Order: sequence, then structure tokens, then C-alpha cells
Amino acid sequence: MSDSGVLKATHEGKLKIGDIELNVAVLENGTRVITQSAVFKAFGRTKRGRSKDDIRVLNRPAFIDAKNLQPFIDGKLDAVLNLIEYRSKNGILIEGYDASILPKLCRVYLDAREDGKLVTQQIPLARASEVLLMSLANVGITALVDEATGYQYEREKDALQVVLQAYINNELLKWQKMFPDAFYYEIFRLKNWGFTVSGINKRPGVIGKWTNELIYKQLPKGILDELKSKTPKSTEGNYTARFFQSLTPDIGHPALTAQIYKVIGLMNISNNWDEFKSHFNKMVDRTNGQMEIDFDSIDKTIEEETKKEKLSDHNDIQTTLNFTSKADDDIEDDADEDTELV
Repeated sequence: MSDSGVLKATHEGKLKIGDIELNVAVLENGTRVITQSAVFKAFGRTKRGRSKDDIRVLNRPAFIDAKNLQPFIDGKLDAVLNLIEYRSKNGILIEGYDASILPKLCRVYLDAREDGKLVTQQIPLARASEVLLMSLANVGITALVDEATGYQYEREKDALQVVLQAYINNELLKWQKMFPDAFYYEIFRLKNWGFTVSGINKRPGVIGKWTNELIYKQLPKGILDELKSKTPKSTEGNYTARFFQSLTPDIGHPALTAQIYKVIGLMNISNNWDEFKSHFNKMVDRTNGQMEIDFDSIDKTIEEETKKEKLSDHNDIQTTLNFTSKADDDIEDDADEDTELV
């Protein structure tokens, strides 16, 4: 650290997301930062001042100071809203934020949109949030900053352990809603099932299986297996907590959220399950180790499994399924868990 107490950047680079490049750095204490101007740039905005008529909250960064957004700012985002001053490698004083702020900001705009609280001029920011989260899916902002700055070569050599440590929390986190209603609504719509509140609260167990196939299995290799081993079970062998409660809030949760909204986006542009299956396999990110899903094989497996099972509330739905997951006793089944929406 310098005499003035201002940290210095040891690694610098540009994080490319879509058509934009964001200035990022790794500081001498290991903190990953994104410049203040890059935060505005990520959402397609420019820095601005405040007019006296602005409905704003003082002491908040300008990109998150709108009053209608405040109810959606949780403690995790609040903790990284402090400005970080550091010196670039060539000695210039720069203002920035902890890089984990980016996915957390995205979540604010998406949650506000789902709750119907955005004003017209904020709608494009929600769309930008979806694009950003898709780009951050499976890797997380920390890994992306490390790659952009070259800091990845300074990290531990055991890549799997690094990923697990980044994604998996040592302690079970308090339950909070992670899967928006839109995720279930789209499944019901594409399957032509009647969508009601009771319907999604008592959803077929197969939806829990597909949650693993479409969401958790698309996270880096080894994450789902680690979640299975860490999530507590009852004496009957049923999971007593949700997988996402073992994900880290800074990397695991943003990556999970990104994958959820990526799938929702594909569902939105699909007219039925067959179209969605095609869209999903076209969008698989092979560069990050994702694999196409063998839907035909899964279809056959579930048909055989369905013949052996007796479902009371959903027997008529289960027998018509043509898009389900592999039968796996270890796979998380939401039908056996708390009926609250995840």
C-alpha cells in the first residue's frame, strides 16, 4: 500500500461484455474493482448531476439513487456501494467500486421490474440487466475480472477447488426467494398447463428435476455435486434446504440468477416446449463447458419412470410429459420440499 493509504492496482484490463468494454482492475489486496464510469457504461448510461426536482436519495451513487429502487437494495448491495479510490499502474487516481456490484445492481432492476415499480425511463436498464446477467452466467464477475486483467495466472493452480471455493458457501444461508414466478409461469405456458397460484405451489416434481438440468447443471462442472453433498437431508433422505442456500452471495447467487433469466429469456421467445428445447441447445455456452441436453434420451427415461409412479395431484400432467430430466434419486425435487416458491 502507498504512503497515502490508497491501494494500487497490480493488474488492469478491459472486461468485454457484448459490444462494450469495461475498465476493471485487481488491487494489491486482491480486491477486484470496476471503475465508476464503467458502471454507468455497463447500463448504457452517462454520469450526470442532480437537478433540484430529481426524486433522488442523497448519499447514494447516481446509478442507484432513484427512490423507487431503494426497497430493492439489500444488505449485500449496500455493503459494496462505498466508493473505492485507487491508483492505476501508471499512478493515476481512479474511483471505482467492488466489481461484485455489477450483478447485484442487475438484480435490483429485475426485481423492481417484476414488482411493477419501474418508471418508463428505467425499463431499458432492466433490459440491460438481463444482457449483463447472461454474460456473467456460469463464470461470475470475479472470474471475468481475473481473466480480463491476467490475474487468473496468479490464482491457485487447482482450478476446481478455486471454483468450488468461489461458488460454495461454508454455511447454509438464510432462505430467500431466488426463482421468480415467471420461471414457473413459462414452464406451465409452454406445456399448456393451467397456470394458477395453487398450480405452481403444488407443481409436478418433474419441475424440480428440470431445475437441476436447466439451471444448476449449467453452472461450472462440479457445483451441483458439491451442492448435493453439502445440502442437509432428513432421516428419510429428503433435502431439508434448497441448493441455492449453499451458494456464495457474491459469485454463486449472481451466476444462478443469470442462468435463470437466460432460460426465462429463451422461454419468452418460444411458443412450445419443442421450440424451447431447440433454442436451449443453440444457446449452450460450450466455451464454459456447458453441454447440450440429450432431450430424446431424457424423454424415454421419464416415460418409463412415469409408468412406475403414482401421482395423485398431477398424474394427468405427468403422463403427458415429453420434456423431463433423468431419473436420479439424488436430484433435488421441489415437490418434496417446502411448497413456497423458490
